Amino acid sequence: MNLQERKIAIIGLGYVGLPLAIEFGKQYDVLGFDINISRIEELSRGEDHTMEANLEDLRKAMSGHSGSAGKQNGLSFSSNKTDLQQYNTYIVTVPTPIDQYKSPDLNPLIKASEMLGSVLKRGDIVIYESTVYPGCTEEVCVPVLEKVSGLTFNVDFYCGYSPERINPGDKVNTLTKIMKVTSGSTPEIADLVDALYSSIVEAGTHKAPSMKVAEASKAIENAQRDVNISFVNELALIFDRIGIDTHDVLDAAATKWNFLKFKPGLVGGHCIGVDPYYLAHKAQALGYHPAVILSGRRVNDNMGMFVANKVVKLMIRQGIQVNGARALILGITFKEDCPDIRNSRVVDIYRELQQFGMTVDVFDPHANSEEVKEEYGICLAPAISGRYDAIVLAVSHTVFLEMDYNSLRKDDGTIIFDTKSVLDRSKVDARL
Repeated sequence: MNLQERKIAIIGLGYVGLPLAIEFGKQYDVLGFDINISRIEELSRGEDHTMEANLEDLRKAMSGHSGSAGKQNGLSFSSNKTDLQQYNTYIVTVPTPIDQYKSPDLNPLIKASEMLGSVLKRGDIVIYESTVYPGCTEEVCVPVLEKVSGLTFNVDFYCGYSPERINPGDKVNTLTKIMKVTSGSTPEIADLVDALYSSIVEAGTHKAPSMKVAEASKAIENAQRDVNISFVNELALIFDRIGIDTHDVLDAAATKWNFLKFKPGLVGGHCIGVDPYYLAHKAQALGYHPAVILSGRRVNDNMGMFVANKVVKLMIRQGIQVNGARALILGITFKEDCPDIRNSRVVDIYRELQQFGMTVDVFDPHANSEEVKEEYGICLAPAISGRYDAIVLAVSHTVFLEMDYNSLRKDDGTIIFDTKSVLDRSKVDARL
């Protein structure tokens, strides 16, 4: 099982899978697989709407290179399941969202495992990167692989787990610059998986003692950050009632060397707003109620409602008629200068303002209007039109920092709420 024999198929070509496919494609025979045909066509043209790929690296990986014994390696793309049969190492990077009841939705993971089970051969390795709760790979994925393939786990085929750590939109802390946690279903496979990732990750690897440990490490990374943000969000709610600025308090507290300066804000995206529910699900299945984790989630999930209600209160103080007023929300992606709209909490602000009878425009030059319409039922404004009674800066896209906000005001009474605290504070009415 040496590295030169590895032929790698990446299952799922989103924000995680594509960078992985490109890096492995520089050294190995790699197939990027996705069931979305339009995504395959886009990548085959050397294009990427997620803006995660370095297009020059993408095209270089696609152009191929000489491997061992003069074999031509490189990156190719397909949506045809039969093409997977030519490969022996499968890396699964499909989404692991939550459902409407905040429970793990493992359907994409199960479907991917069923598909791989139909092409699995003796000696093959399936490595999962999708974020799950501790034990999920062995308790959910492996039985599916065994049932569909008819093969025996750790006899005929093997598994590994290496949690993704991609930070969408980050051009500094990229895949190769972030240490990778690895693990395998046997000591030998753990060594192979670790060596495989070590061949592309410059920052090095950390080999966990088991797949459960690797799964748990990913879950707590984001749960820890979620809890810390929920603490400062709760402070923001308290300080709003006191009448002092949260950032002034944080600046003062941060003068002590061991103070952790987290900032308040909307917590969305595919990781921080989702992963804690996976950890909580496992804890509850074992009879333990994770009070801290879930209380943090409740605080963070309610921040959009707080912003909307604060806007309305400020409008009333200014004597603005709320019902029928025009509001503008700037940004709907979950972070700045990134097209990712997954689990955007900006939607909460939009829906709450609408319930007050306001006409709400949402403008975001980075978001795909069709995806926003399909995911949230919101029609993005193609451009900013007219003047508004209230403006909410929800995402700090660079283009929004350079805007002339006075030109958007209906009059001097227009309310401006800066949720990112990036604008001149003398020109805004409130900020988180």
